[in-house]
Amino acid sequence: MIRNYSEFIEALIKAGFSGAVGGKEDGVFGLFRYGWGADEETGIQWHTGDPDTDPWEWRIRVLNERDDVAYSKMFFRKAGYITKEWYPYFLAARRGSMTFEDEYYDGVFSHQAKRIYEAVSEHGRLSVDAIKREAGFSREEKSKFDNALTELQMKMYLTICDIHYKISQKGELYGFSSTVFSTPELFWGQDVFDIASEIDEDEATEKITGQILRMNPSANKEKILKFITG
Repeated sequence: MIRNYSEFIEALIKAGFSGAVGGKEDGVFGLFRYGWGADEETGIQWHTGDPDTDPWEWRIRVLNERDDVAYSKMFFRKAGYITKEWYPYFLAARRGSMTFEDEYYDGVFSHQAKRIYEAVSEHGRLSVDAIKREAGFSREEKSKFDNALTELQMKMYLTICDIHYKISQKGELYGFSSTVFSTPELFWGQDVFDIASEIDEDEATEKITGQILRMNPSANKEKILKFITG
């Protein structure tokens, strides 16, 4: 049972990856026993702002305090974590030797995804608001923007790297936070991609499947494959 941030990190490093909400509701694996709300047995409670017991705060603590964990929408179009040790295997399973340009011209990505990817690639790091501005998205394109941004995360061409707040003239943070994205290449550096290039898709799938089954022997095989490949 995970009762605080330190125990979460310890469990995540051992597991290598996990969805960010709930436990085994997807038929695969997750470190959390429940979804949004409170777990009276462990003391975990969402959206309290407590950095030690609120999992919503952990996603940013991970990004700010560690250099070996990625957080983004990576599993079933929902947020999750992958450690640096396991990230190359997911890269090999989802991207292989393909580039974004390869997949775009193969019809995998929409024109909206191309606009987003090119804006982030050009600037290095961009908040959601800045992506919309730089890529010229209108309010009427909100649904297409959201879908494209999720697809880019699922295929591991973008990853969350920070959150951004507006700053008042008094120097105070205000309003809701805006998620900041970068490419995984910028987030990790080249070594992760060098490792991934030496792993073929079948090897990656087998390795991740074995780890899932060690943690949840009753995991659904069809959902395992979807969990791995996105």
